[in-house]
Amino acid sequence: MSERIQALHALRAFEVASRYGSFTRAAKELALTQGAVSHHVKTLEDLFGCSLFDRRGPKLHLTEQGRSLAQELKVGFKIIENACALLRHDRYALRLKAPSTLTVRWLLRALDGFKKVDDTCAVQLSSVWMDIDSVDFYSEPFDCAILLSDGRFPTEVESLKLFDEWLIPVCHPDYLDQAKPDLSVLAHCELLHPSPDRRDWRRWLARLDALHVGIDQGQVFDTLDQGISAAQQGLGISVVDLVLASTDLKAGRLVTPFKQAVATGDGYYMTWLKSSPKAWQMQKLRDYLLSQVPPAMQRGIQYLYE
Repeated sequence: MSERIQALHALRAFEVASRYGSFTRAAKELALTQGAVSHHVKTLEDLFGCSLFDRRGPKLHLTEQGRSLAQELKVGFKIIENACALLRHDRYALRLKAPSTLTVRWLLRALDGFKKVDDTCAVQLSSVWMDIDSVDFYSEPFDCAILLSDGRFPTEVESLKLFDEWLIPVCHPDYLDQAKPDLSVLAHCELLHPSPDRRDWRRWLARLDALHVGIDQGQVFDTLDQGISAAQQGLGISVVDLVLASTDLKAGRLVTPFKQAVATGDGYYMTWLKSSPKAWQMQKLRDYLLSQVPPAMQRGIQYLYE
């Protein structure tokens, strides 16, 4: 029994090291020394009679045997975590990961409403900045996540689309003098970019066959929320998600100088592991969030006129 327990510790150390490709980072997560993690891995290699890591260079690389073992352990330790979750005091709470702009612009209000109609399922929200939305349920402490995605998830992940992403330019009501400007005015405007790669303006202009409009100028931000705030202050024109800017558009704090909304093919999806022991809580939250998305929001530009 003692040998089996030691092997379990070694397997855990190896699994963490396999994720980071580093004994040092694994040691920090496990509150061990780097030497202890290295010793655990050596114990497994002696036990299995094969190398688990290729140690050439500063970064560790998994061997074929190591990659196979790491994949199975990732699933195995998640099963153990799920089993323990059933006995914890917070077994009814959902740990939710969501991008920061979605949280500020829509999710906080929706979760406040959920709390008022259902006090049996608490939601612990972690608002996270993500350049590209992602989650690893095996290594991150979340039961579910809302992500901007094209909907292609691993087979073990359940997903439900909440609403589509529609891009449209917005600005302060006084920013442009013309009531119905054409695209040529963009050459004289400050373009606000919600992401460093300027992808939103590029996608919007490409759909209108207007890539001749230069997008190299203008201020660059880290989040959509920053782009919306800058547009509200009259600093330029930003491309935003129609749903996430809907409150400001209805209130008149922003206007849409061009009425063409472009569907990107992406959408916001609620995701979770199919094997999660909190399936019923997930379904309750999923159904409520979906009820908070008016059908008009799914239909893009029509929403502006309803």
